[in-house]
Amino acid sequence: MTFIKTEIEDSVMKIILNRPDKFNSFNREMALQFQDSLDKAAIDKTIRAVYLTGEGKAFCAGQDLSEAMDTNGPGIERIVREHYNPIILKIRNLEKPVVCAVNGVAAGAGANIALACDIVVAATSVAFIQAFSKIGLIPDSGGTFFLPRLIGFGKASALMMLGDKVSAYDAEKMGMIYKVVDDTVLQIEAFEIAKKLADLPTIGLSLTKKLLNTSMSNNLTDQLTYEGDMQVHAASTYDYNEGVNAFLEKRKANFKGE
Repeated sequence: MTFIKTEIEDSVMKIILNRPDKFNSFNREMALQFQDSLDKAAIDKTIRAVYLTGEGKAFCAGQDLSEAMDTNGPGIERIVREHYNPIILKIRNLEKPVVCAVNGVAAGAGANIALACDIVVAATSVAFIQAFSKIGLIPDSGGTFFLPRLIGFGKASALMMLGDKVSAYDAEKMGMIYKVVDDTVLQIEAFEIAKKLADLPTIGLSLTKKLLNTSMSNNLTDQLTYEGDMQVHAASTYDYNEGVNAFLEKRKANFKGE
């Protein structure tokens, strides 16, 4: 079964979670296919941005609990260490921007995978749910890392412990996501963002992403040093020279991601 569909359009790889009958909940095969798709996006130089969404009514309901409870299944330890941890690390370490179009409910690991992406756009009907506490588990897939940094410690703590549904509008208001759009135009507007990113100087974007990652743990002095190093790198690229020359010549830049 193909639980992950991919296609390339306008230098953007679309990755589509494809278990709609299970609300796109993850089993082992789907998780490994997802990782494989991210690996392909990383090494293909023609791909300059990634677009993630779900098939059907849901974005992702998290883990398929029937697999988690199966005595012959991978078990919780392998599910976390071999499925979700690598997915989150691959998203954050991918040297290309990842736009997530949340088309339906995003619960548990599904919510936290979305929050690990660079830009998150959600449909008006969407709800985000930290559903772990309701079954006696803790938020995984980077939830305890990203959510407090996005919305603050106190709010994150409450949402994780109470498991409240957060509407797309409330998620935008509290800074959890970038933008809310009408369901009917979600795929169009979110993909336009991905295409726009793919047309920008993508090395600069990848360096920005690296800096955001290190800002989570660096002190100010170390971060300023790293910014300096990355700025020197950015200034050595073709796209920097093209961007400056286009600005001075009052024309549209033609960036190559080089």
